[in-house]
Parts: sequence; C-alpha cells; structure tokens
Amino acid sequence: MNDFIDDAKIERILENAKNPDRLHVEEIIDKAGELKGLSPEETAVLLQTEDRDLVEKIWATAKEIKEAIYGNRLVLFAPLYVANHCSNNCLYCGFRKDNKELKRVALNMEQIANEVRILEQEGHKRLLMLCGEHPSRSSLDYFIEAIETAYAIKTDNGGEIRRINVEIAPLSVDDFKRLKATNIGTYVLFQETYHHDTYKTMHPSGPKSDYLWRLTAMDRAQQAGINDVGIGALFGLYDYKFEVLGLLFHALHLDSAFGVGPHTISIPRLEPAMNAPAAIKPPKPVLDDEFKKLVAIIRLAVPYTGMILSTRETTEMRREVFELGISQISAGSRTNPGGYQDDSGEGFRAAQFNLGDTRTLDEVIHDITLKGHIPSFCTACYRLGRTGGDFMELAKPGLIQKFCRTNAIITFKEYLEGYASPSTREAGNLLVDRLVAETEKAGTKRTLKNRLKRIENGERDLYI
Repeated sequence: MNDFIDDAKIERILENAKNPDRLHVEEIIDKAGELKGLSPEETAVLLQTEDRDLVEKIWATAKEIKEAIYGNRLVLFAPLYVANHCSNNCLYCGFRKDNKELKRVALNMEQIANEVRILEQEGHKRLLMLCGEHPSRSSLDYFIEAIETAYAIKTDNGGEIRRINVEIAPLSVDDFKRLKATNIGTYVLFQETYHHDTYKTMHPSGPKSDYLWRLTAMDRAQQAGINDVGIGALFGLYDYKFEVLGLLFHALHLDSAFGVGPHTISIPRLEPAMNAPAAIKPPKPVLDDEFKKLVAIIRLAVPYTGMILSTRETTEMRREVFELGISQISAGSRTNPGGYQDDSGEGFRAAQFNLGDTRTLDEVIHDITLKGHIPSFCTACYRLGRTGGDFMELAKPGLIQKFCRTNAIITFKEYLEGYASPSTREAGNLLVDRLVAETEKAGTKRTLKNRLKRIENGERDLYI
C-alpha cells in the first residue's frame, strides 16, 4: 500500500497560500457554501487567512453548512474504556508503556456489564469502545467478547446499547472481518499526526511506531466490509494547518479508492496526561481561536462528514465549537477503565487523559437544549442499511437531514420520558413542541406526532 501523505507537498501548498487575497478568500468561502467541499489548495488559503472579519465569515459559513446537511442536532455518545494495558510508548498518552505509575486495568466481562448498565440507566444508547494495544491483556478475542457483552445488557425503560463504534489498533483484513461480524457501527482510528518525522518522534517504540500500517488501516477496514470509518488527528503535536491538510488528503484518498469518504472526523486537542511529556507540554499548542478556526475549515472542506468533539474541551469551549460544524459529542465521559462504577476521584491514576467537561449527561443535554440544539441518540442509519455509499449519497447533497431531524426528535423524546431530570424534561418538551410546530411537511409532521405519542404510551426504539 502506497503512502499517500506527501509532507513536502503539504508544506508547499501551505507556503503558496500565504498572504491570501481577500477576494480570493471570499470566493472560496462562497464555493464552500455550495456543499461540494474544497481542494487542499483552497483549504490552505483559508488556513492561512488571519483577517478577523474573514475568519468570522468562515465560522458563520461552517454553521450554515452543518445545519444544511445535518440540521441543528447533536448526537450523543459515551466512551467506554475496557483496558489500559498497552505495549506502545506514545509520548502524549497516559497509557504509555513507560508510565510505571499508571494503575493498569483490564475489566472482566462482569465489570464491563456493570459499566454498561450505569450508562444505560443514564440514557445512553451509543458507545465508543476503546482499549490499549496489548497482545494478551487487550487482544482482539477479548475485545470482541467485550462488545458482545455490552450489546447483551438490557435495563429498565428500554435501556440498551443500540450501536457500538470502536477505536482500537489497526488490524489485518481478516481480523477486520471478525470485528465487522460483531455488528459494530463505525471503526475509528486517529493517525495522531500526519507529519512523518513528528510521528516517529512521538511513537518511539511499540507496534504503533509503524506509520504506514496505521495510515492504511482504513483501507483494510473497507476491504473487510466495514462501510463507515472515522479518522482524526491529535492537535498539538505538529502545526495544526499541516494536520488539517493531512486529514483532507486522507479523506480524498478514501473517497477516491472506495467511493466513500470518512463517516466522521475527530478533532481532539492535547490535554494533560500522567507521565506523558508531550501532553504536559504540547510541541505545537493550538490556541482557542485557532481551534475554532480549524473546526470550521474542516466543515467547509469536508461538508458531508460527521464531526466529533470530545470532553477534552472545557464546557465553555464546547459551547462555542458546537456552533461551528460539530455533529457528534461525548457526554458524561470517563477515560479510565471502570470509571463509571468508581467515581471516587482516583480514576486519574488509570486514565488516558484529563477531562475538560466533567458535567453529567443530563447537564449537557439541558445546556444544549436551551441553546436550541436537538440532543439525539439516533442509530437508525446503521440499522436500516444507510451506511457507506448509501449514506454518502444522502449526506453529500444534504438530503440526510430529512431522516436525521425526525429521528433526533424521536430519540430525544425517549430520553425525556425515561431518564431526564425534571428541569431537563420541562425544557426538552418545550423544544420538542416547537420543533413539531416548525415541521413544514404535513406527512412528516403526522409521522412525528404519531411516534411521539407512541413513546409517551410506553413504546421504545422507534425510527424512520
């Protein structure tokens, strides 16, 4: 498999885009508003734009594009770490092999089941399952059993996990086929940094030190039949402008090779982690305005993709970035195995990184509800086969919203009926009533009212 990331080419594109003409910047922003995406050269022009008025226009256009394709919904999920044993020595990660102070944990199936019960009782329906890379303590057999265990747990009020996305180390095509057989949703993997020399520095030992094996993991996943894949970069390791173009070249490669670009792009920023020198002192720290700018530019450049924001960011920053193109968020997160059961404050001793937003799921939902976002737990696309190319055919022209909006409201209503605090239920029902009233198509409004009434009468797991 060829290495499709050319460092010199990316640096040259960025250099050529310096000091862009204002009119040219405006033309590119206007083009992005047509939902057709941007080339690396056009994206570089926006990355090199420093004029505040133009940056604010980029922010505004990103919000318009996100709403045109996905509406104003925010899909919610929780990360579930099942093990932190790792044979890698990544300089930015608390799980790194040389961190002798880390409390190493590999949950057994009963402990995993208990973690899932807690998350279900809070109202979660979607998980991102993760573990360290270790041949025995985090084997594929172990991880597959963990997935099967999580799917099997059922609790009151229709409590169940309906979709599990996974983030684990790269696999062979045959092992990806085994993973697919567990009925996962999206396979997620971050390149961390697309810059070759920085990658080598940050991964001094372990299987993860193989840049190309990691870069081509999505190709093998697609070859194994996993239709939806999610890419990402860890911002702060190298120049954020380079990383954005690396992500874009990765997206273009997948679209060219398989006709399906990334289902999601994640944009984590480095946060402190125990005994992880690059996390404690980021080599290329990304300032808040730079972070907001890169989020918006990715939305302009790859308009169809879901964009994921984690609880690494503070409450205040998350509120701001929600407006710039984000469509999926984690909430009520723990980054240590067993963290949902053990809330003693000792979890940092087993955690991958520190959290910026420590609010509960209900607190996050109450907040975004008041801001007019629709909290969503929808998993309909996965279960109706709207994945891969079928999903892209709807997402790229902005047609997926006709499903997303209705399903978001339905799943939000299910949360309000079964899990919400009184204040969240009151605010949420007001939002639902307004959204129903604003629904223009008579047939859609009838369907929506019918589903909402059925949920009030006790039915669960309804979708279109």
